Amino acid sequence: MRPVVVVGDAGLDVVARHAGPIAHGGDVRAKVTIEPGGAGANTAVWLAACGASPILVARVGRDSAGRQIHAELTSAGVQCAFAVDQDLATCCVVVLVDEDGQRSMLPDRGANARFSPADLDPGLLAAPNGHLHLSGYVLLDASSRPAGLAALETARNAGWTTSVDPQAAVLIHSAEAFLEDVRGVDILMPNADELMALTGSTDPTTAKNLLTHVGAVVVTTGPDGASWIDADEIISVPAETTECVDSTGAGDAFDAGFLAAWLGGSSKREALLGGVRAGSRAVSVVGAQPPR
Repeated sequence: MRPVVVVGDAGLDVVARHAGPIAHGGDVRAKVTIEPGGAGANTAVWLAACGASPILVARVGRDSAGRQIHAELTSAGVQCAFAVDQDLATCCVVVLVDEDGQRSMLPDRGANARFSPADLDPGLLAAPNGHLHLSGYVLLDASSRPAGLAALETARNAGWTTSVDPQAAVLIHSAEAFLEDVRGVDILMPNADELMALTGSTDPTTAKNLLTHVGAVVVTTGPDGASWIDADEIISVPAETTECVDSTGAGDAFDAGFLAAWLGGSSKREALLGGVRAGSRAVSVVGAQPPR
């Protein structure tokens, strides 16, 4: 498989599965777990679970959370290339999961918000024919956006292919600006909400409008499956029937399953099916990463 570097957030997820509606000013029973998370870290761990040997570039705090994440990811088969922030704490995300398995997130990016161009060692991209995957959170925060742009440029200059997951529709305040940031990316990987933010529609066929900026678009549409869209064709595959326990990290897992297959030489259809399989595994367990 081709070398793969993931650039994105790493942190801790505090996952609270609550038994009913949130009572403002009151109490609601919940089952709470604390697990490694962050979109970049999630994708890297799922890549390792799919047989890849990923390198994760991220920024963590000089604290126990940062050390825990490094140890957990390393044990899962991820090579951690972390910058350590001397002042800010490691990222932490409170994840509220309802009875249907749907999540709402309260993120504090912490040290990730100070991710800088210097945090990516160009030597990590020295191998030929590699791939860089960027979590869109890096681009969607003004403080870390220069680092995201620098990572994409460094990868292109190294002759690597690139992919970007937009990650958060509500944070895409300007579709035009975001599309300029990802101009030249080989694969853009939005979900239906992010596609709506970028094109005004959740219909995967509208992704053709994005091909003036990117080489191809891979759209995930939850229970309706996933689609590959490029200048030549649209390929769609169905979702798997799976009980949704917790949707946290499902998109990150899909990215990993897709990329592991695509980088391994699989066809576009097989890569889509690989993404669907990984995403289905992710929603069947609590937390954003595969059980260890």
